[in-house]
Amino acid sequence: MDRALRTGPEGWHGEWEEPDSGSGVSIIFNRSEVIGYGPQLHTHPYAETFVVRSGMVRFTLGETTRVAKAGDIVVAPDGVPHRFENLGPEPLEMIDIHASPNFVTVWL
Repeated sequence: MDRALRTGPEGWHGEWEEPDSGSGVSIIFNRSEVIGYGPQLHTHPYAETFVVRSGMVRFTLGETTRVAKAGDIVVAPDGVPHRFENLGPEPLEMIDIHASPNFVTVWL
């Protein structure tokens, strides 16, 4: 396992990117207690799948906005501008699965 993934008082967090593993994916584990936390609008040349583990989050996917909660799965198709924002009040925990062995992000 990549040492960028860490366990601490705040839980598991970090990134995993091992192109030589043969998995074909890279993973980000997001955890935030900050309401409003989230990345700016961006795209990837592949799909990104979000697995919401806890909290509430607002996704912007192109022209669409969607609120998701624990247990929901949201997919940002390849090339579609997207972002998310922690709505609180609970901590947001998500696993973000990139359908690529390497992270490729275009910030808008």
